[in-house]
Amino acid sequence: MTAKTQYWLMKSEPDAFSIDDLKRKGQEAWDGVRNYQARNFMRDGMQVGDKVFFYHSNCAEPGIVGVAEVATDAYPDPSQFDPKSKYFDAASARDNPRWMLVDVKFVKKLKRTIGLKELQSEPALAEMALVRKGNRLSVMPVEATEWRHILGME
Repeated sequence: MTAKTQYWLMKSEPDAFSIDDLKRKGQEAWDGVRNYQARNFMRDGMQVGDKVFFYHSNCAEPGIVGVAEVATDAYPDPSQFDPKSKYFDAASARDNPRWMLVDVKFVKKLKRTIGLKELQSEPALAEMALVRKGNRLSVMPVEATEWRHILGME
């Protein structure tokens, strides 16, 4: 691998897909992303081997709960073509798919949840996309210095 490892944060609602689900399955397609910027991060930025913080969102204690790794290059999200899927997109064509995904594989579950409030209180993370007001992206880059700082918080 010639590319330098990059770091990401991916959000999932734990009642839809949790870190425990990923641990049980081992590897899973990260489907259902329907935001262009988040899609572009997966399509244009992510490389196999990149590290990912798994973040539980929209729950009692939102926060980073585990580490995963990008396991595949981006490929078309099949749910966009399935009329029965809640992620169906009638405007997306198989020869020109609108939505992409990557597979992620389980690396580890953290010993504890590193909560959003705790992350927000860390001066070293003040510029992190996650803690900036108004950022609701489900997929976002993490700087190497932020990655190391957060792992040190565990």
